[in-house]
Amino acid sequence: MNNSGLTIVYTGNGKGKTTAALGIVLRAIGYDKKICMIQFIKGSWHYGEMNSSKKLEPNFEMISVGKGFVGIIDDKSPLEEHKKIAKEAIKISSNKIQSGKYDIVILDEVNYAINLNLITLEEVLNLIKSKPSSLDLILTGNYAKKEIIDLADLVTEMKEIKHPFQEGKKAKKGIDF
Repeated sequence: MNNSGLTIVYTGNGKGKTTAALGIVLRAIGYDKKICMIQFIKGSWHYGEMNSSKKLEPNFEMISVGKGFVGIIDDKSPLEEHKKIAKEAIKISSNKIQSGKYDIVILDEVNYAINLNLITLEEVLNLIKSKPSSLDLILTGNYAKKEIIDLADLVTEMKEIKHPFQEGKKAKKGIDF
């Protein structure tokens, strides 16, 4: 059995990055692993993971820190507020990574937070480099930087080929959120 922790990245413009990370959560809980997911962007919206994560406690802790997606139609928060909250998510992430309480820590939408300049690439590289050797660290979000990809052990790019949004279909409860 391999006890060496991996750094895993799910990136790309296709759907399924967070879903892939949650798939690992389900698998890991089957082995009584402890997992923490810190969400950098999705915090102010209600979505299915908020309900289902409670059913996976005490093995799974989900912390939604963000104020929702930045710069979209209903985003009324100033950019500085998004940045302040993202910096808080970095602190929480560092504490959870270093706590020794978890087998897996997931930084959900962290790549997107870097791309939006809410946090710096250096802050995330420091999280990766400072993780305990046995911890599996998962980073999700599109626009993963080359430096993160280079440090990772496993990188999967989700590529959109077809999506119902292209036909004007709205997001579906249980599938998209």
